[in-house]
Amino acid sequence: MSKVSCYIISYNEADKIRPAIESVIRWADEVILCDSHSTDNTVEIATSFGVKVIQIDFNGFGKLRNEAIAACRYNWIFSLDSDERCTPEARDEILSIVKKDDQNGPIAYFVPRNNYFLGRWVKYSGWNPDYRQPQLFRRGSLSYTPEEVHEGFICNGTIGYLRESIWQFPFQNLEQMLQKAQRYSTLGAQKLLRRNKKGSIGRGLVHGFSIFLKIYLLKHGWRDGRAGFVIAIGAFIGT
Repeated sequence: MSKVSCYIISYNEADKIRPAIESVIRWADEVILCDSHSTDNTVEIATSFGVKVIQIDFNGFGKLRNEAIAACRYNWIFSLDSDERCTPEARDEILSIVKKDDQNGPIAYFVPRNNYFLGRWVKYSGWNPDYRQPQLFRRGSLSYTPEEVHEGFICNGTIGYLRESIWQFPFQNLEQMLQKAQRYSTLGAQKLLRRNKKGSIGRGLVHGFSIFLKIYLLKHGWRDGRAGFVIAIGAFIGT
């Protein structure tokens, strides 16, 4: 029967990593923490579960994920971030796909995410359902483009969608959101610079207001209360 590897990327995620590992450790055949030299006790928490830990220098998220994939041993790979939790329903659907191992079925799957932010489940704001790159895929079928942030992916087959959702707890407070916006905007600026693209204050404001209006009005972020407003503001700042 096919087996599944789960990799989790981390950097100073001591406040989040325990429940992430707990959500996969009992059913994944292999769990690997791909850490980028955390300075808190993220690694100590992971090793207490018996998780394999490898250290990867951070040179952008695309390269980081490709190295994480290379460390996995089994036929199917499940990608989980430190702020995500695999639900029992998603676990059962993943194991059903892995057990069946249909050679004619999809080779990768997008996984829907439900987000909890500022004391409530976000239902609008473009966050429900929320997808990132395919998170379940056959080994050797998917790779990432070597970009600093918002990395793309290359898949050599059909992509499907899981029905069941995982949970994401992206930020504990506004400070964490602003820290991520600052980090991602710096990486994004490096990415644009490498492509010889130039920006300006005017262009930045236009893009910022556009994304704010898109999230808060077009995607009904106002219906998520203060969470929707903060999500739109965070997108404005990051953009």
